[in-house]
Amino acid sequence: MTIRVLLADDQALIRAGYKMILDSEPDIEVVGEAVNGREAVFLARTTRADVILMDIRMPEVDGIEATRRIAADDDLAGVRVLVLTTFENDENVLLAVRAGASGFLGKNVGPDELIHAVRVVATGDAMLSPKATRGLVLHVLNQPEAAAPPQATTTALKHLTDREREVVVLVAHGLSNDRIAESLHLSPLTVKTHVNRAMTKLGVRDRAQLVVIAYQNGLVRPGEPPPP
Repeated sequence: MTIRVLLADDQALIRAGYKMILDSEPDIEVVGEAVNGREAVFLARTTRADVILMDIRMPEVDGIEATRRIAADDDLAGVRVLVLTTFENDENVLLAVRAGASGFLGKNVGPDELIHAVRVVATGDAMLSPKATRGLVLHVLNQPEAAAPPQATTTALKHLTDREREVVVLVAHGLSNDRIAESLHLSPLTVKTHVNRAMTKLGVRDRAQLVVIAYQNGLVRPGEPPPP
């Protein structure tokens, strides 16, 4: 199955670079290019892209607002947004996650990492660079009131099974489904099922938001190694 990708960046040279890298892969096809967030939302509807590479700093409508509009559109429920930006700071990470982005990478990523991120996000998983994850965690810890989950989310944690809670903790430590499966002696498909059930119970869109909830509620603490 071919992954259909939409590029949203106001710099033509950057779009051309992304297009050259992605179109070189047999399972990825660039199906459109947008120069601002407003055009990105329009093309998301007309191209039926699976993944959108979204810049943050764009004219007319920025990438955060465009991501918010796409995530709020029921007709675009299957579209995943992967944010790429030169401004990989904690505020941007938090805003992107809260808007509904499924991934966040700095523009200094290499071609292989970019291709991998597109494939990961296309499957419904989240992709955060190590720097973005650190920024997200630090922002949550330093300004918890700015990203506090609704009380219903905290209450919903009590409804997670022991295995779902265990998986959420490992997700918050940054482990992939394959790594979690290896750690818990489960199949990757079983792990993905646990992740999806936890997200449904907690009312979140993807793994990045699971990270926020895990740190806010003390399931994971800064500097704490993942369970053996």
